[in-house]
Amino acid sequence: MLRLLSPDTFCSGSFLAGRLSTSRTAVWNYIGNLRAMGIDIDAVSGRGYRLSAPLELLEEIRIRSGLMRGVDECIGTFFIHDQIGSTNDFLNGSLDRCDAAVLVCLAEAQTAGKGRSGKTWVSPFGKNIYLSLGWKYFAGPSMVSGLSLAIGVAVLRVLAAAGIPELGLKWPNDIYWRDRKLGGILVELSGDMHGPCYVVAGLGLNYWMSSEQGAAIDQLWVDLDGIVDAAKPGRNDLVAALLNELVPVIAEFDETGLFPFLEEWRAADCMRGEKVVLRFGSREVHGKVAGISDEGLIELYTHDGKLQRFASGEISFHSSGSRGR
Repeated sequence: MLRLLSPDTFCSGSFLAGRLSTSRTAVWNYIGNLRAMGIDIDAVSGRGYRLSAPLELLEEIRIRSGLMRGVDECIGTFFIHDQIGSTNDFLNGSLDRCDAAVLVCLAEAQTAGKGRSGKTWVSPFGKNIYLSLGWKYFAGPSMVSGLSLAIGVAVLRVLAAAGIPELGLKWPNDIYWRDRKLGGILVELSGDMHGPCYVVAGLGLNYWMSSEQGAAIDQLWVDLDGIVDAAKPGRNDLVAALLNELVPVIAEFDETGLFPFLEEWRAADCMRGEKVVLRFGSREVHGKVAGISDEGLIELYTHDGKLQRFASGEISFHSSGSRGR
């Protein structure tokens, strides 16, 4: 149905019913289902239906046409789902297929998108980028510590090349534009502590989302449309550019480690010098961000003036602190 509709011309119910080999009543029900998924469709009596705004669906052939040769050869199975619970969960159940290749999973919508610390990632249909990659490392999980930071640098490289200004990284896994969240990264590990281990790295990137669709997000957010509007790349082109950066980073990380990405990450650190609260479990640590260590740990000057390092936790700006440096 969606591939028959466009924002440029109306399609009558009879035309749609004929192309889909169904009844006009079924067409009406399909339109209702699409609207329930958050897709805006105009309906005019005597003319039919059309999309209220352009909608670029993801297509493997278009994405692969934009891949560098070495990246395309490195990718094994390529999944694109209309709707799925979570791209990360799907790949976690498919890791037996990635012995010698990167698995790629994309979705137009997620019904149970995953954010950090068990939060839900808002995932309306056809609006954003929901991308996960799976890979097998023969080393144990300790050898891929800091991978989420390297992935953050790779994403910033793509966005900067696309003309997106004023980007930042928030430890350990968020993409920011000014003070607003643009995207997030979720890396999940499984396997033996001595190896091998499997990694599923998920990226959620806000491409275009209405204020109504983003109402459930519990923090300030922004999408690419709100930053550069018509100048943003198409969704298929953007996914190809992301894969061109992300696949080599993930496939080679057990050899390169975090070091090649440290300078870029520190230059983009949007929390350095800020007063923050770090939460893990029932504990809270208040301090001022000094930066990250060479191992990717967050470094805080605590209230007693000591420099402490932390490997995990949920970090946020101090509610009573100034954002100025």
